Amino acid sequence: MKIAETVTFGGSGLNRAAHLRAQAAELVQDRRARAILLWRGKPMLMGDALTRVPLDHPMLTDAGADMVFLGQDPDAVFAADLSGWTPQGLADETLDSFLDASEQRHPAAPEDASFRELRTVMTQLSPCDAELAATARAIFGWHLSHRFCARCGQESQFSMGGWQRDCPACGGHHFPRTDPVVIMLITHGNSVLLGRSPGWPEGMYSLLAGFVEPGETMEAAVRREVLEEAGIEVGEVSYLASQPWPFPSSLMFGCAGTATSTDITIDPVEIEDAKWVSREDIARSFSGQHSEILPARKGAIAHFLLENWLADRLD
Repeated sequence: MKIAETVTFGGSGLNRAAHLRAQAAELVQDRRARAILLWRGKPMLMGDALTRVPLDHPMLTDAGADMVFLGQDPDAVFAADLSGWTPQGLADETLDSFLDASEQRHPAAPEDASFRELRTVMTQLSPCDAELAATARAIFGWHLSHRFCARCGQESQFSMGGWQRDCPACGGHHFPRTDPVVIMLITHGNSVLLGRSPGWPEGMYSLLAGFVEPGETMEAAVRREVLEEAGIEVGEVSYLASQPWPFPSSLMFGCAGTATSTDITIDPVEIEDAKWVSREDIARSFSGQHSEILPARKGAIAHFLLENWLADRLD
């Protein structure tokens, strides 16, 4: 797919400068270095851009001790986590919900800067800002859930600018994990297979998706997941595009598959509903004119694949 890397979070050309990660402790002394800020995975934005502050900014007194080195753009860029800070009067029922529209403002932040849910702003960010925010969210999420050595249970230590954890007890080294997920544009003639998970907003449908299992190819995962979730058999499978999805740490492999059967039998444990939807109904959904089906979330690879399927741009 020629336009594969135009997907959200992809193709920015960020210089990750991996060769400098061992020198991160020295780079924080560079007066040109800047930090982006996250609170519970939500980046701080000013307008439609990430807020970047010097490493001696007052807000960083509320940050965790360890900052992640993200790369050079053009100078060193770090990410700081302010999750230990508690906003005054924090009591918003939408916080951490599927559609979190709440904003949090730090008292030392620049005017009009606030923490916002990445999923609600991802399509507004520049490609570079989107990649920086996604990377920071995923790395901090990994550190939060992998504090202890998987070999001996001892608490491990932050190292290599955040791209490694080292165990002081057994000498083990641990690296950020990414979970491979297939997401499938399954078609039959003029229709595409859509499904919805329990808890999604009413009317929201998307492409089926599932984790790739150990010892399994992407193609086999596509066929297995579609058969398990919807009872549909799939023949030919091809790769289209990929998307980092930091909620919390997936790499989505967008694939196209041709259905060889059409009778749907859902697994209610996996999904709430599945249906064949015509190209014309998908077009009405995307234009907001369908009475029953909402489009996949803008910025998600499902939306990207369906949009390009409608435009015949999958080649």
